[in-house]
Amino acid sequence: MAVASAGPAELGFVEAAPAWRLRSEQFPSKVGGRPAWLGAAGLPGPEELACALCGRPLAFLLQLYAPLPDRADAFHRCLFLFCCRVPPCCAGLRVFRNQLPRKNDFYSYEPPSENPPPETGESVCLQLKSGAHLCRVCGCLGPKTCSRCHKAHYCSKEHQTLDWRLGHKQACTQSEYLDRTIPDHNFLFPEFEIVIETEDEITPEVVEKENESEIMGSMGEVPEEELDSMAKHESREDKIFQKFKTKIALEPEQVLRYGRGIAPIWISGENIPQEKDIPDCPCGAKRIFEFQVMPQLLNYLKVDTLGRSVDWGVVAVFTCAESCRLGIGYTEEFVWKQDITDTP
Repeated sequence: MAVASAGPAELGFVEAAPAWRLRSEQFPSKVGGRPAWLGAAGLPGPEELACALCGRPLAFLLQLYAPLPDRADAFHRCLFLFCCRVPPCCAGLRVFRNQLPRKNDFYSYEPPSENPPPETGESVCLQLKSGAHLCRVCGCLGPKTCSRCHKAHYCSKEHQTLDWRLGHKQACTQSEYLDRTIPDHNFLFPEFEIVIETEDEITPEVVEKENESEIMGSMGEVPEEELDSMAKHESREDKIFQKFKTKIALEPEQVLRYGRGIAPIWISGENIPQEKDIPDCPCGAKRIFEFQVMPQLLNYLKVDTLGRSVDWGVVAVFTCAESCRLGIGYTEEFVWKQDITDTP
């Protein structure tokens, strides 16, 4: 599902969806599984999809279909977010943008059908129309091949070793079963569709006053000295965290907030980027906020080992204000992570 590029924030929620709805030709917004690559040319390679901190292959976290209606060269446009999920690192994040005109070499000029195709099986596509082969483990570009069968492709030695240990050793010489014997490597995140809804217009002052009334009502019996003490301890961080909670209270299940050029909502007053912290695009244009991933998404990822798994408070993505086209491939954009540990 596409998101708009102006007006109030668009909120993303996760829903289960049939496999065919999450394929590239449906232009999905989705969480987990393998990437549904938009353009089949110029995919980011293993070096670009390695964690900058530990060097291990990143896992695909989500993609967001975000076309720009007023741009013919961005009739189709998608952002792909990857993260490190290898303990004890679990910290690296990278994001890539790809866009195509309506008339292109990969997709029909007409919108995709809303009906399931005749064949709706669960088979995994590991070769793109461009001829590029994908890694059997993660679905990213796989330039390495099995030296024995030369038919299994991988992004890295780590993923080749993982696949060999979990079944390719037995299936290697049985080429007719190769694509049907892809095991669960326990590397991909659970897969969901992201559905988009527009955030209700609510006057922040009204919400704050309502909350304040409730709070004051519940504090009717609190001694004056204690109230004074509490007031002194109220900090900028507390106010920002309270604003964050108030903002999401009406839709607590939101996993994503989209609004190209709007201001993100931060979970803490700590570690908020300044303009100088957000590098310009290589084309020379400024980068602007486009979307943020909310901590609620962690509930769906089956990553709950505190301190040893993926974690964040807010993940904010900033993209080229001009949405430039640097060649036909995927352009890396900028990610800023604010940790939950930054909250008061």
